Amino acid sequence: MTDETSFHDDQPGDSSAISFVAFVLSLAHTAAVHFGDVPDPVSGERTPPHLPAAQQMIDILSLLDEKTRGNLTPEERQLLEQVLFELRMRYVQVSGGPSGEAAEPKSRIIIP
Repeated sequence: MTDETSFHDDQPGDSSAISFVAFVLSLAHTAAVHFGDVPDPVSGERTPPHLPAAQQMIDILSLLDEKTRGNLTPEERQLLEQVLFELRMRYVQVSGGPSGEAAEPKSRIIIP
């Protein structure tokens, strides 16, 4: 690998560098795809909700929340907590919630 293609190039202003916020939003977007709220990036079609896959994204973000506790900026912490809250609420809506009936899609997930 050459220096130009290094994956560890975190220079300010480098649009290819990934940030924690971009990573969290990427996982949230993937969850939105699994909830059927946004079109699949490959096919361009909305798919029916796939709750096990959406739950896996929530679990990954929960693990990230647990393992990064104390190491995030206040803004990163707030974003992660808000995304987790919204995804959990969306899961309850899609799965039918307490009433047992699935709600109409009304995503509040942050979509870049």
